[in-house]
Amino acid sequence: MNKRDLKDLLYEQVARIGKALSSPKRLEILEMLAQGEKAVETVAAEVAIDVKLASAHLKALKEARLVQARREGKRMIYRLSGSDVAQLGVTLRHVAEEHLLELRLALQQMMAEPDRLTQVSRKDLLAQAKRGEVVVLDVRPPEEFDTAHLPFARSVPLAELAHRLAELPRDVEIVAYCRGPFCLMSDEAVKLLREHGYRARKSFDGVTEWQAAGLSLARR
Repeated sequence: MNKRDLKDLLYEQVARIGKALSSPKRLEILEMLAQGEKAVETVAAEVAIDVKLASAHLKALKEARLVQARREGKRMIYRLSGSDVAQLGVTLRHVAEEHLLELRLALQQMMAEPDRLTQVSRKDLLAQAKRGEVVVLDVRPPEEFDTAHLPFARSVPLAELAHRLAELPRDVEIVAYCRGPFCLMSDEAVKLLREHGYRARKSFDGVTEWQAAGLSLARR
């Protein structure tokens, strides 16, 4: 193989990753799997596609070695191939936000009410949670919380929040988070909490953003 052919081969292999990431649904699937392993049926339901299409997307990600699969009875369970894949997703979002005006405008719409966003840094939030000055609320499904969560966070899945409000203190602020900046579960949680008189804000961070910043996570 001559040098030109070798160089073409090298770029072709790297391009396999770019090709696998070229679908919005696959990016969403990777963000989901960054929260913990999932069955195909769960992936399909969460990203609002049928199981056949979810399987096709997962196959493409697997061919690019971004995900791995195992069989559990009749179900196929998928997970990320490594923490670097989750880091890649965070980096890709940061680059897109820096260079794509359309994305920045869309994020501004999500931040239309800035008073709903926590204004403290990650380290300050951690210190406040440790001292009991805020409650960090993880509103993701419980299995995702068990896989990894922010230190001192309390698990109250969004689906259970309305029935578990009495468990939350009213004398401190609540900071809700979910799967990252594109996740809307924390928005719904903040809306519900405020409607019931709680002081609540959301964090754009999820576990992948926290880990990408070099901060440790907690595990059950």
